[in-house]
Amino acid sequence: MRIVAGKHKGRRIELLKDAGPHIRPTSEFAREAIFNILAHSKHGLAGQSFADQKVLDVFCGTGAFGLEALSRGVAHVTFIDKARDAIGNAQHNAQRMKETETTDFITADATKLGRARQTYSLVFLDPPYFKKLLEPALKSLKEGGWLAPDALIVIEHDSKEENPLPEGFFTIDERRYGRATIKLIKQISSPAA
Repeated sequence: MRIVAGKHKGRRIELLKDAGPHIRPTSEFAREAIFNILAHSKHGLAGQSFADQKVLDVFCGTGAFGLEALSRGVAHVTFIDKARDAIGNAQHNAQRMKETETTDFITADATKLGRARQTYSLVFLDPPYFKKLLEPALKSLKEGGWLAPDALIVIEHDSKEENPLPEGFFTIDERRYGRATIKLIKQISSPAA
């Protein structure tokens, strides 16, 4: 598995031997498609560059989404995973790509995050399949103030999985790549007071 484009194009994303069986990397094909949507689709970044984004990679696993974003020019990525081996794997890959100054790592349950220190404009959410974690993770991100008002959230789940969005979120684009369904979602804007 490799970085698809940008300054780290072609660099391998390693899966360490002691990484747990719960780490399921997103394929290069699906990652390339997602980043093409973000860069070129009307539902993507809407003309903004990757450099404008504060990125959060939740259920980060190998760190593939965040590392791909760094390769394409984002200034900083925060990686979150409950599994220490996943965080260790993401850190290992960031170190290999000399991205230690542009990354933070948080070992935490994404469904119980607490208050954020900053907001993020681009969020990748790729939980283990069939664990029903998307809805509580989205609620946790919203309630903890992790999401910028116009945040774009990319979620991945198994195509056979039912994953209703919590109140306050809506889907703007949906695609299927093999067994994976990719959705771009946003928060419903609150009316001005």
